[in-house]
Amino acid sequence: MKDYIEVDEWKIIEQGFNPHHNKVSESIFSLGNGRMGQRANFEEAYSGETLQGNYIAGVYYPDKTRVGWWKNGYPEYFAKVINAANWVGIDILIDGEQLDLAKCEVLKFRRELNMKDGYLKRNFTAKTSNGKIVEVEAIRFCSIVEDESGAIKYTITPVNFSGTLTITPFIDGDVINKDSNYDEKFWDEVKKESWPDGGFVQMRTKKTGFEVATGMLVSLLQDDVAINPEIHYTTQEKYIAAKVGMQAKEGQSTTIIKYAANLSSQNHQVADLEARLKTTLARISGKGFENLLREHANAWARKWKHNDIIIEGDASAQQAIRFNIFQLNQTYTGEDDRLNIGPKGFTGEKYGGSTYWDTEAYCVPFYLSTADQKVTRNLLLYRYKQLGKAIDNAKLLGFNNGAALYPMVTMDGTECHNEWEITFEEIHRNGAIAYAIFNYVRYTADEAYLADYGLEVLIAIARFWSQRVNWSADKQQYVMLGVTGPNEYENNINNNWYTSKLATWCMEYTMEVTAKVKAADPLKYTALVNKINYNEEEETTKFKDVIKKMYYPYDEKQQVFLQQDGYLDKEQILVKDLPAADRPINQKWSWDRILRSCYIKQADVLQGIYFFEDHYDLETIRRNFDFYEPRTVHESSLSPCVHAILAAKLGDEARAYEFYLRTARLDLDDYNNDTEDGCHITSMAGTWMAVVEGFGGMRVRDGKLSFQPFLPDKWKSFSFHIGFRGSLLNVKVSKDGVQIKNLSGNETTVLVYDKAQLVKPNDELLVEA
Repeated sequence: MKDYIEVDEWKIIEQGFNPHHNKVSESIFSLGNGRMGQRANFEEAYSGETLQGNYIAGVYYPDKTRVGWWKNGYPEYFAKVINAANWVGIDILIDGEQLDLAKCEVLKFRRELNMKDGYLKRNFTAKTSNGKIVEVEAIRFCSIVEDESGAIKYTITPVNFSGTLTITPFIDGDVINKDSNYDEKFWDEVKKESWPDGGFVQMRTKKTGFEVATGMLVSLLQDDVAINPEIHYTTQEKYIAAKVGMQAKEGQSTTIIKYAANLSSQNHQVADLEARLKTTLARISGKGFENLLREHANAWARKWKHNDIIIEGDASAQQAIRFNIFQLNQTYTGEDDRLNIGPKGFTGEKYGGSTYWDTEAYCVPFYLSTADQKVTRNLLLYRYKQLGKAIDNAKLLGFNNGAALYPMVTMDGTECHNEWEITFEEIHRNGAIAYAIFNYVRYTADEAYLADYGLEVLIAIARFWSQRVNWSADKQQYVMLGVTGPNEYENNINNNWYTSKLATWCMEYTMEVTAKVKAADPLKYTALVNKINYNEEEETTKFKDVIKKMYYPYDEKQQVFLQQDGYLDKEQILVKDLPAADRPINQKWSWDRILRSCYIKQADVLQGIYFFEDHYDLETIRRNFDFYEPRTVHESSLSPCVHAILAAKLGDEARAYEFYLRTARLDLDDYNNDTEDGCHITSMAGTWMAVVEGFGGMRVRDGKLSFQPFLPDKWKSFSFHIGFRGSLLNVKVSKDGVQIKNLSGNETTVLVYDKAQLVKPNDELLVEA
């Protein structure tokens, strides 16, 4: 755990330069706009430890799988959102000596991520080996208005000398991925060109054939007055640069403004890339840096108006929740149903930038409440459009009749994960995708989605479950063998309670939706039956039989659902009794020792109870929580939020707050010592859930929002915005009670502590404590 980020409600601030923190800071201070993003690498050269990262949404490479023992059904590749051309680079020479903070004496340093306005600012004072001191200010952002563009304003001022500055802005496409399986470079050059004030490089990915044109336009000023020095252009393979030499007096500022754009063949015809790149660069440079930044900040203001959470009395908690919301909004905007949310977003390479079940389980609730309905709908359509490949994936594993197994890891619907215990066994991901459909329709009442898309997905998943179980003659029940639950510290287990519960629920929900669609739109239903060859009577008979006769492991003595068969055979040493030197166990123990232990990586049984809390009384939830929480090591970023929500439901306010802090500042404090690989973007949605569903107690009950809030002891108040079926509400919880403002023109009825409250348009009410 690190503690070097200064607390500020709207900013992330690093004061002083510690090279050992640099890769962590590169993750934390990352920028993005849904189309592109980058780690907070320095503009000038840096020879110290760094992880270069510039990413273009949807552009990936199928890196050949690397395994020791190939098994039938293994994917041939791991799809990765790859490191793209470095567009932020600006080399600086001071009287011939390169400015490099790894080699200079850093006298002052401050890095600031302004979350309110969405930009990164860095100020430093450095002394070269020749004793020359310069002050630098660098401001940059990825525009959420011009979402294929970014801009940099880089100002350098000599402090104790007059001399020659050589400034070289460049585009460098000769990049690598740290996680390349075979140390391969993933790009080929297509063409490049220099212009009087910039240039571009166009490259094509190997194998997948995506093309990206990355270009720049530059302008120069001294003491804020535009200048036109002679520019010398240099080119190399996949590289262009504009070199400018000029005299700078002591105290005289020299500024380079660099406008850049990344245009992808995902969004433009290849033949049009160059022309459209030039048009984009002309447009953004024509606006000017300050206007571009102003419209960007205004767009952020509109976002914050709808999804800010305000915490009074705890600046650290306030900073943390805004950081999580900021990163989520940088990563995914919902404008394009071909895109999804990688676990690291635009902040690093780990997990390949691919889609996991995290989206459906954790991100969907956030976007449902804080964005337009179409945003979550597009996340669901992403999966619908990949249904054919999910069916193909199931066929590879021996399933038939249109059964679908969605991939654990994917970019285009093809399974990319290559660890057998995950690829073949962590099949609960199918259930999360079905649950997201349920969650979306419950929240939005968009039942048309079921007839148009949802039912087709549900039937394919239900078919998989009905084939994945087998009949146990010994138990006289259906069993689910050879699976891995969310707790990945158990592999190849039998009868994981969570997976089995999801399976039967999914079949039940599929039958419920079938009846709805059949009654509401018989023509669409008939067309679907014919399309997928669905024998409703025969297949639902099987579904019902499995539901009725499913085996779930249960311990009568402790009256808890067992995570899997044999779980109680393990030595039951609680986490509190583990020596501190053994934590985290995934870094200190052998995998064999972990598998034989009772320790739980993340919520497993409790994930199921969170999903299906309405199925169980409070005492059942309490018994399971009190049993499993002391055995959970929370070595997945996705774990604490579920525990926070359940603890809040059980009235355990202290533990709910403890879990919230753990998830909220996971990256800011580098809690798991892995932030240098990138931020935990999908778990950030869990932080929002911990506040809104945990402390706010928000649920959807019978088509209405319901709140059972409590105020953490350290807070004076907290408030959040919720969009729900055309209404926008602000909910504030304080010692005075629960205040609800209706910011829309629609009246709405909500439940507060189980009592119905009518909130009129543009009105507010207070439910006293």
